[in-house]
Amino acid sequence: MAYDYDVIIIGSGPAGFSCAIQSSKFGKKVLIVEANPENLGGSWINTGTVPSKSLREAAKLIHKFHTQFADQEKMKPYQRFKMDDILRYKRSILSEKNRKVKSDLIKHNIETARGYGRLVDGHTVEVTLQGGQSVTYTAGFVMISTGSRPGKPEQFEIDHEVVVDYRSILELTHIPRRLVIVGGGVIALEFATIFSALGTRITILSAEKGFLPFLDDEIGAELRGILQRKTIQLTTECTIEKVEKNDFRTSMEVFYRTASEPDRLQVVETDHVLHVGHKVPNSEGLGLAEIGVVLSERKTIGVDEGFRTAVPSVFAAGDVIGFPSQASASFVQGRIAACKMFDMGEDEIAANVPYGIYSIPEIAGIGLTEADAERQGLKYKVGKISYSNLTQADIGHVDDGMLKMIFDADSLRILGVHIIGEQASDLIHLGQCVMQHGGTIEYFLKNVLNYPSYGEAYRMAAFDGLSE
Repeated sequence: MAYDYDVIIIGSGPAGFSCAIQSSKFGKKVLIVEANPENLGGSWINTGTVPSKSLREAAKLIHKFHTQFADQEKMKPYQRFKMDDILRYKRSILSEKNRKVKSDLIKHNIETARGYGRLVDGHTVEVTLQGGQSVTYTAGFVMISTGSRPGKPEQFEIDHEVVVDYRSILELTHIPRRLVIVGGGVIALEFATIFSALGTRITILSAEKGFLPFLDDEIGAELRGILQRKTIQLTTECTIEKVEKNDFRTSMEVFYRTASEPDRLQVVETDHVLHVGHKVPNSEGLGLAEIGVVLSERKTIGVDEGFRTAVPSVFAAGDVIGFPSQASASFVQGRIAACKMFDMGEDEIAANVPYGIYSIPEIAGIGLTEADAERQGLKYKVGKISYSNLTQADIGHVDDGMLKMIFDADSLRILGVHIIGEQASDLIHLGQCVMQHGGTIEYFLKNVLNYPSYGEAYRMAAFDGLSE
């Protein structure tokens, strides 16, 4: 049967974009169906990764200026800098990224249809265009990369003005003096440190027993110390009772209870409330169940290691399939899915996948934590170094940070790397490369690393590990 396209991709986020580009490089005819009438890139460019990291970069620059140069007027960053300036900075980046994505699709002869896609069968997609009319397209394969959206809280309503989610907070017209973050995890930490850098007083109310429990214990302890020095208040094991406006004090009030004092109703006053809940996959309205695609209880799409669903011609990747819900992983997933579709190689994601948390400072890790190594009964050693011992950190007046390596005591093979501090999300890739090729900590002793640099932390941590 002759199809209109080789592959139809629903959603132009990182998974869809990378699948489209890779398929085009295989010489395939590609159609992207995108619901956003104006922009491509999904939440990756428009409401998630890029805008939040743009806000972070602006906050980091402001914080660096504020701390590096004595402020004789004793002004808070939110008094000296205006949100309009930050939003202008963010919009310029988004505009340029959208232009580049559109240019890449044009360069690779990838067609687009603006509308909502729905699968009629494993090879047919009905697209409801912006004007309301429907058009049907066919393809040898269909890729679902529709992403996710913020989950809604049960105890209160989000109005996207005073009570916001992790998308609408990016549209605030002013820097708040006080912000309560309801929820935990990576997104909560990122926004907490971003707005703290802008002078906002931050309170985090998390329902979880531990905050970011997947971190190595020493990295977690370093993080808690940093949060205390930033005067970010963190309360775990919280149950939110209600969120109300106090008209008399022209503020919001968040009422909560803790596991340690369940009978005591506590309240914290704030200007804004940020709700950070779970991500909800955008899997409804696509006709998936009707054609045999399997969905989990949380409505994520079930796929195999090649990102193929229960319907052989239908693939899925990105946030819509659930964990790890990272743009970095989604790019790789989309490319691998294209390879599997057209039988072009046997690529697969490596077992060790790094994580990066774009807080201030950054956190990154890969491989085993020290607790993992101990739990597995491995004979291991640890090498670590504080950023306070790095010349580059002295030059930048950076006080916080640590790099830690876990390695096999006999073979010296690296088992895990964990970093908190400046450039952690970049530095982790050096450890990743050495680990992926079965390398040992001797790599950092036998090779010259630039001085001064943050990368020098690897060499100093290696010396520390061997000196035990």
